[in-house]
Amino acid sequence: MPLNVLIVDDSAVMRSIILRTLRLSGLPVQEVLQAENGQEGLDILENHWVDLALVDINMPVMNGIEMIDKVRQTSEISDLPIIVVSTESSTTRIEMLKDMGVGFVHKPFSAETLREAVIELTGVSLNESTSD
Repeated sequence: MPLNVLIVDDSAVMRSIILRTLRLSGLPVQEVLQAENGQEGLDILENHWVDLALVDINMPVMNGIEMIDKVRQTSEISDLPIIVVSTESSTTRIEMLKDMGVGFVHKPFSAETLREAVIELTGVSLNESTSD
């Protein structure tokens, strides 16, 4: 099942890196949508079907934690698989995120690390053409 993915990060460079890493990971990615902050991410979720969100924590306007809270409170998307992609190093904060039902990938990351987190959270299988 190809995934529609939403990447939410205030850095255009980081969004590009995440997109490129997703493409290299061998995961079946279909449409990729991008947002610069949590509010833009929520606006996209109102109008597009998304199978997975990759969300940074520290962003202007609305941070990643606020976005995740709003997603979890919205019945239509409350079960959306979300992976936080962040430089966050506080184990307390990472555990709090995991308690919110999200995955966590630490920046910088490899295609393998991102792939494993996506597979663990979504259960999606790799493309047959993947060669590792």
